[in-house]
Amino acid sequence: MADEDDLAWETLDSETDYTCPGFDVVRDEVRLPNGTDTEFHYVSEPPSVVVLPFTDDGDVVVIEEWRQAVKRVNYGLPAGGLEDDDTDLLAAAHRELREETGYEADAIERLATYEPANGLFDSVFHYVVARGCTPTAEQDLDDNESIRVTTTTFPELQERAVTGDLRDGRSALAVLQYALKIE
Repeated sequence: MADEDDLAWETLDSETDYTCPGFDVVRDEVRLPNGTDTEFHYVSEPPSVVVLPFTDDGDVVVIEEWRQAVKRVNYGLPAGGLEDDDTDLLAAAHRELREETGYEADAIERLATYEPANGLFDSVFHYVVARGCTPTAEQDLDDNESIRVTTTTFPELQERAVTGDLRDGRSALAVLQYALKIE
């Protein structure tokens, strides 16, 4: 295996080509290891937290949310971007769970961190497991969120992930990662 330094690209310049709510499109001028100068574009977005929330009776709190990019209702787990002033990942997870679902958790623990598509995005997803979730708050949705909240069993959610019926990649990864940890 080659030394990582031998593979590194040198960033000569970096500019944001496009900004919109939620993400930027960045253009880097880079020099490849063979000396070739070229451009590389990628999508930059804040890190996110993805919550696998369990109620006291073992059910999982799930959401159904309209996703304009795929023009359908997406079935999955609550998730949201970290805000500029977030210094505590677990506090941000508590907030996102409460805002999207109206549920609050007794405890939240880290599960894993992944870069889901690091060839095109600088996205980082922090996965957490929330326990003791109860519907004690009101949803506090962003202007562009349309979310319905329900519950399901973990085996049902796991089956949906295995069969491909859970199309949301963030959610499927959380479910399958958790299933491997508990086996």
